[in-house]
Amino acid sequence: MLIAQISDTHIAAPGKKTYGIAPMAENLARCVDHINQMTPTPDVVIITGDIAMNGRVEEVRRAGKILSKLHIPFYVVPGNHDDRSALWSVFGGNACPSRVNAFIHYVIDSYDVRLIGIDSTVPNGPGGEICEVRAAWLDARLSEDKEKPTAIFMHHPPVKCGVLETDVDGFAGADRLGNVVQKYTNIERIICGHIHLQANIRWRGTVVSTAPSTGMELVLDLTLKNESEFTLTDPGYQLHYWTPQRDLVTHTVYVRTINGPYLFEDYPQATTADK
Repeated sequence: MLIAQISDTHIAAPGKKTYGIAPMAENLARCVDHINQMTPTPDVVIITGDIAMNGRVEEVRRAGKILSKLHIPFYVVPGNHDDRSALWSVFGGNACPSRVNAFIHYVIDSYDVRLIGIDSTVPNGPGGEICEVRAAWLDARLSEDKEKPTAIFMHHPPVKCGVLETDVDGFAGADRLGNVVQKYTNIERIICGHIHLQANIRWRGTVVSTAPSTGMELVLDLTLKNESEFTLTDPGYQLHYWTPQRDLVTHTVYVRTINGPYLFEDYPQATTADK
């Protein structure tokens, strides 16, 4: 099974660039085209939040129009820049298959890896949260199948990653979520976005991973002393490959012009004189 993950697309209103400078709609379209041409074809695409820049319906519709060109199913969960009602108005019943207690939660159980999407957002706040209601829902879904390999996907990583977006924005209920997660040995990954960087953290018996944005890369500053900054980059996304050996292997893909490929065997190894 092959899962493509897109995150933090931050689509602005039609005709606009994000923050006036980032061509995020064009970048998303480049990712969609790249995924469509991939061999083998991914089975599914998950979008881990911040689909829109300001949560507006017209931004979500613009994103939806681009994502509709995918040749494979896709699913979305909200991020802190999104509005649940706007997401539901555009994607409800399809890319957002269900709502539970006003949260956008659902289970996709038609693949080799069970996918559980959970809403980690707090309206009008940048940080994440798993409240008692959400934790109970997740616990109930995980208890339905304790054997099948499972991946949970949500916007906010529930751990501190040494960046302002986690260490300062925070995640309320991280221990509550962790107490649920550590009960189940079949959770292969918690797949997140939010920090616009790729990171991997061992946590509560599984691994939390984050994906890059589709063109706005966070400037990594582990001192936490400076204001958050981003640079414009080529769009990136991740591939999570569930192998025949039952390992979940993650690759980060950047959509950019490159030289090559070149076969190693076409070029002799460097000799001592060449060095």
